[in-house]
Amino acid sequence: MTITDPGKPIQLSVVIPAYNEARRIVPYLEAITAYLGRRGLSYELLVVDDGSRDDTAALVERADARLIRLPRNTGKGAAVRAGMQAARGALRLFADADGATPIQELERLEAAINDGADLAIGSRTLASRDNRYQVKARLHRTLLGNLFNRIVRALGIQHIHDTQCGFKLFRRAVAQDLFSVACINGYGFDLEMLYIARRRGYRIAEVPINWTDQPGSKVRVLRDGLAMLREMLAVRRNDAAGLYAARQ
Repeated sequence: MTITDPGKPIQLSVVIPAYNEARRIVPYLEAITAYLGRRGLSYELLVVDDGSRDDTAALVERADARLIRLPRNTGKGAAVRAGMQAARGALRLFADADGATPIQELERLEAAINDGADLAIGSRTLASRDNRYQVKARLHRTLLGNLFNRIVRALGIQHIHDTQCGFKLFRRAVAQDLFSVACINGYGFDLEMLYIARRRGYRIAEVPINWTDQPGSKVRVLRDGLAMLREMLAVRRNDAAGLYAARQ
């Protein structure tokens, strides 16, 4: 469902990828609609159901959200891409369904966009270095995440401390451009998107945000971390083949 006057441009699209999220998604959807309703924004809330086998789709259909259903489980990257391509807002946010990042953190990303960034990405790493923010994460995930990000920087994504935080905001034209060429379906889609953004000269703002680890995560740090590194190598091959060259 689009929460806006029919003739009024949509200021914000919120895209949420979801796979078997029946136990967690409803409170976050309610928090988003309440928050954006108080702000008086014209917005749309899109949930992309990535082939869930639980009641995710049924719960979303009863909420103030627009449901996009993928025919089978394809991956988080495919779900975010489908949502971004269907979105209509002047600004487009994707957020993880578990609500680890409070929707109020949107204002920090909006400030970065207003200051001239083309896309703004939430950063747990930067937040952990500043006592004004709270980042509640399990120690082993923090340590392995830091190692992962060091490897990613060595593979070509420089000067970004947290590539994987599921809270990123794009200008409309930037989202349309990036997700028109992105093709990674797995968790490594963040790496591909940021790599393309760098390749095409977009200004990326990394913004510290509050974040709390939620129970029930589907990410397995070692298994999925290795898969993402393989996807990063695929990104490098795609680049060498000319897939990400800036448009003239």
